[in-house]
Amino acid sequence: MYHHRSRITLICLVVICSGIITSFIGPSSIAERKAPNIIFILTDDQRWDALGFAGNDIIHTPHLDQLAREGLYFKNAFATTPICAASRATLFTGLYERTHDYTFGKLPLSNAYMMESYPYLLKKAGYQTGFVGKFGVKVNQGIEDSMFHYVKKTAWPYIKKINGQSIHLADINGNHAIDFIKANSSKPFCLSLSFWSPHADDGAKEQYFWPSYCDSLYTNVRIPLPATAKPEFFEALPDFLKKTMNRERWYWRFDSTEKYQQMVKGYYRMISGVDSVIGRIRTALTAQGIADNTIIVFLGDNGYFLGDRGYADKWLMYEQSIRVPMIIYDPRQPASRRRRTIDDYVLNVDVTPTILQMANLPVPKRYQGVSLTGFINGKPEHWRNSIFCEHRLEGNPALLKTECFRDTQWKFIRYEDHPDFFELYNLKDDPDETKNLALDKKYDRMLTMYRTKCDSIAQDLLSARVSPLH
Repeated sequence: MYHHRSRITLICLVVICSGIITSFIGPSSIAERKAPNIIFILTDDQRWDALGFAGNDIIHTPHLDQLAREGLYFKNAFATTPICAASRATLFTGLYERTHDYTFGKLPLSNAYMMESYPYLLKKAGYQTGFVGKFGVKVNQGIEDSMFHYVKKTAWPYIKKINGQSIHLADINGNHAIDFIKANSSKPFCLSLSFWSPHADDGAKEQYFWPSYCDSLYTNVRIPLPATAKPEFFEALPDFLKKTMNRERWYWRFDSTEKYQQMVKGYYRMISGVDSVIGRIRTALTAQGIADNTIIVFLGDNGYFLGDRGYADKWLMYEQSIRVPMIIYDPRQPASRRRRTIDDYVLNVDVTPTILQMANLPVPKRYQGVSLTGFINGKPEHWRNSIFCEHRLEGNPALLKTECFRDTQWKFIRYEDHPDFFELYNLKDDPDETKNLALDKKYDRMLTMYRTKCDSIAQDLLSARVSPLH
């Protein structure tokens, strides 16, 4: 009996010790599980319909269209904050802007959030992590090193001279990305590839710069004006919405027919340049023999006005500003689980837990998004039927603090510094958001309901915030 108990004790000790040893062998245990490689590709200012697969018959994006056709294409994807700094902070932290409290002019992101960022957790678990391109947020000293093994941050100008040749920044980013892939093809890796394109070079008269191999694209095409580009739509706005930076930048880009054609074609050419780089990356994955085990997640950081409503850029709560393209391509899944268009509402804040779950890692309880991996098997139970978006930049009256609540039929918009003005749109009857029903007294009860919803959500997000010193 004594020997039997001793043997059981010995077995238990071996099992316990082997578990402890396994917990310390991050990289090899990941390799043994054949963990997938993950490439997260982010574009800057690409609206949801600047994509062939989204129904745009003009733009040339064959590689992105193939990803969308062969993967999961999310038709109704939104950025919780339509500005690059806050959106990128959301993608790192899995939190809304009001919680992570980061945008332009703010203190660095809290260490408490960054130590739960997807690159930090992947690196800790044994992934080789890399970052290429536009970082876009401020973090405290040492945090970048804790997140990434490899960092190649890039910046404007778009056209650079390298060894006597003019090379576009998108291709430079692509070259760095391919270098990382080649160097890490024998290990599970996560590469975050953040393009600057198609963001305008705001200080340049030309605004948009593209690779020379895109010069011939769209030359014989006439870009149609948006339905809401007619002057009466802008003139119907209250005075404070006529004086935003959206209108100021409209004069830079879209205030004449000739300029509109030139600028939109330049914007499209920049996206086509990114598409070409994605094609090169997929070729590199195949050459390294790892394409079948590499997940590609594609997302735009926020939407973009192309003359809609008499506006340029983003920041506001209209559809063109908050809707983004989103694709998840997982070649490990059978075609029956891929090759689908998802109509449900998804958010940029959902991408962060998705990346961790695809790597078979636990999702921090602090995260405010929901993993999208459930859509691989159909549709997750109890999925959201409404969203909340916000823009919280302070100190610039031309960039409004605003928020919206959007469900399957209605969108409610309000402005913090203009508390007496609201917008309410019936999206089923008025998808272009042209008739503000908030001006009709019969919708007062609905306005009260949506104000209450926004108040509650905002308070919940605010209460989850930690001190920036943590």
